[in-house]
Amino acid sequence: MSRPIELYYWPTPNGWKVSIALEEMGLPYEMIPVNIGTGEQFKPDFLAISPNNRMPAIVDPDGPDGQPISIFESGAILQYLARKTGQFYGETERDRVEIDQWVMWQMGGLGPMAGQTHHFRQYAASIIADQRQIAYGAIRYTNETHRLYGVLDKRLTGRDFICGQLSIADFMSWPWIVPWKNQGIILDEFPNLRSWFERVGAREAVQKGFKLGAELRSGGLQASGKAAEEARKVLFGQRAR
Repeated sequence: MSRPIELYYWPTPNGWKVSIALEEMGLPYEMIPVNIGTGEQFKPDFLAISPNNRMPAIVDPDGPDGQPISIFESGAILQYLARKTGQFYGETERDRVEIDQWVMWQMGGLGPMAGQTHHFRQYAASIIADQRQIAYGAIRYTNETHRLYGVLDKRLTGRDFICGQLSIADFMSWPWIVPWKNQGIILDEFPNLRSWFERVGAREAVQKGFKLGAELRSGGLQASGKAAEEARKVLFGQRAR
């Protein structure tokens, strides 16, 4: 039996991408929490795996040629797992190129823009005194997130999944749609996307991956009072260490 993959994880959209993929692919794994609200991502042992001090990351004891391998960046992780298992990555090079385009679209567009939208709409007021800066940021990133929802909605016209068949492109984007309300999005404006979101979300493996470590969210940014304030200082006041 294969040794379990070590998943360095916190229950956020980027973490959910990997837990969902692992569940869908049927790979054994062990979840190792990385509490990003208390600064565990800056510990030397974790930085040796993820030098950008961000989770998720994995260590696969049975990597290429049977040797262990560590991987950071969610897109690189999902591409690796898809190649390792031969699942959710199409059948031809043309398929893989199409999937890779949407993986990169999520990594370079949907994730960062939605993340900035969350920052300005949910957290900025606690760390930025100038309300004009908050308003500009909130409007700028909400509008861009709305545009990206439109891109995905158009792509899903006549398709059940982003690239026709279920792929890692779906696992990449679905978690960033989960918090659509906090992004200031009205999901009914995007009927194709909404149908896809519900279709993917109804899958048993997706639900299992999504619920991984749900109890951990009671701390950090989900806490209240001083605990939440300290978590925000860690996340939003980061400098190289």
